Amino acid sequence: MERDAPASNAHIDKLRDYLAQCGEAARQSAPLLASGHLTRINGLVMEAAGLKLPLGSSCRIVPATGAAVEAEIVGFNGEKLFLMPAEDVYGLSPGARVVPLEPPPLLPRVGHARNFRRRAIDRAKMLPVGNALLGRVVDGAGRPLDQLGPLHVDTFHPLQSRPINPMMRATITQVLDVGVRAINGLLTVGRGQRMGLFAGSGVGKSVLLGMMARYTSADVIVVGLIGERGREVKEFIEQNLGEEGRRRAVVVAAPADVSPLMRLQGAAYATAIAEHFRDQGLQVLLIMDSLTRYAMAQREIALAIGEPPVTRGYPPSVFARLPQLVERAGNGLDGGGSITAFYTVLAEGDDQQDPIADSARAILDGHIVLSRLLADAGHYPAIDIEQSISRAMVNLIEPAHFERIRRFKQLYSRFQRSRDLISVGAYVAGSDMLLDQAIAFQPKLERYLQQNLSQRCDFAESAADLSALFDGNA
Repeated sequence: MERDAPASNAHIDKLRDYLAQCGEAARQSAPLLASGHLTRINGLVMEAAGLKLPLGSSCRIVPATGAAVEAEIVGFNGEKLFLMPAEDVYGLSPGARVVPLEPPPLLPRVGHARNFRRRAIDRAKMLPVGNALLGRVVDGAGRPLDQLGPLHVDTFHPLQSRPINPMMRATITQVLDVGVRAINGLLTVGRGQRMGLFAGSGVGKSVLLGMMARYTSADVIVVGLIGERGREVKEFIEQNLGEEGRRRAVVVAAPADVSPLMRLQGAAYATAIAEHFRDQGLQVLLIMDSLTRYAMAQREIALAIGEPPVTRGYPPSVFARLPQLVERAGNGLDGGGSITAFYTVLAEGDDQQDPIADSARAILDGHIVLSRLLADAGHYPAIDIEQSISRAMVNLIEPAHFERIRRFKQLYSRFQRSRDLISVGAYVAGSDMLLDQAIAFQPKLERYLQQNLSQRCDFAESAADLSALFDGNA
């Protein structure tokens, strides 16, 4: 027995080596992925069978010949999966293989739901973030569009994330200087506030956004150009944003000619980049143009998979998606960074009761309305101060400043209501003391509201100008 012991130990050692090699080979081997096949393409939506994947999973459709197409699971009906392509579907044919880009998460055992949730988050779509994106222009998938070479990043952030617990958020207590006198002085915006910019087409919203991007005191600017014309992307970057703004900005462009899926992803990606910088303790200005195009992209997807419309063609999922996106912005934890967000809302036909405008007004912390009448009269920025409001302003400014704002709006509104009477010479001076004051102050009020595009007016200067306007007359 003793003579056989060395031989037995050698056999055991060989067996251990063999098992270790098998384990290493298993770790390095690619997982076996189940695949399905394409059964139908109906408009924007594709149907696949033979595959079971959760909503939001990414797939690759591999035709017999030609390039593969990436898609995302947006719905299912029984054994059928509904897929939305992220690019053109030319060349796809019936029976093309549908392969998941990664294995689906394992089903949880009883009592392990929390671990399953963590695994599901870990498997969420991750896109590049970080300082390497500053000064760059990327698409909704994180691919460079500016021809400045590849991105060299080692940090990734999930495309979708949960908003911060509202009880853990820092309150809005600090002013964010946006460099525009009418906003700083009369519609003061705080760090972490979410504002809407309501405007029709051609009233100067892109110019106003460019002024805020160039002149803001925020550390980082993230611009999401969602569903706009491709021509406007380059114009906004070169003319409105400029070299000064671009150095500290990241631009995510998902123009109107890309798929609705990529437009949704572009908005989520811009928000994810802003979240990353906020988590680094920085003050971020997020500009998204526009929230309406985001809603329209979701409408295209929802209607294509059979969701019924409820309000002017918008299905219920649109009004559920809007707060999910907006609530990701705002302040972080106490002592941390913030995301101050401006979302443009296109009022169709200048109708401020448009369903998207009405819904956005309810979930934002204030709104700035641009007037076509003011724009046509050469009044820039064309801010309708009567219809605009900042809900966080009361906690940001001194009582004396707030009283001057109240006085400004009172005089401005009184003059506007009597403009026709004054213009035809039917008003007799002395009939209304408040209106007499409004007429006297009107040139000063108009000058205060207007600002040259190349002029920066910080918060202290805006407050001082407002104080000087009423000096001795308040």
